[in-house]
Amino acid sequence: MAHCPHFDQIREVTPGANGCEDCMKTGDTWNELRVCLTCGHVGCCDDSKNRHATRHFEQTQHPLIRSLQAGEDWGWCYVDKIYLDKMPRLKRRGPWSLLARWLGR
Repeated sequence: MAHCPHFDQIREVTPGANGCEDCMKTGDTWNELRVCLTCGHVGCCDDSKNRHATRHFEQTQHPLIRSLQAGEDWGWCYVDKIYLDKMPRLKRRGPWSLLARWLGR
């Protein structure tokens, strides 16, 4: 696996949504999903018209994402433009996580 100097910014995150957080707010659609490994934000890929994962990086400077597609474990460092073929596993959202989020817990 390629080495990335930003690995120290990886946190144990839980994806913040089961779809692109920003597209869901506007009722838009997406192709594939990426998750920020610093904060757990879920955004749509660059093949989607809104490119919310990249926009999240541009706004926050959180450097690393991971594919959220089933069976994929690759990642990308926006800063160094490095493809990473194996990234850490993510915590999965439990069935009650949406209810807890809605209740503000």
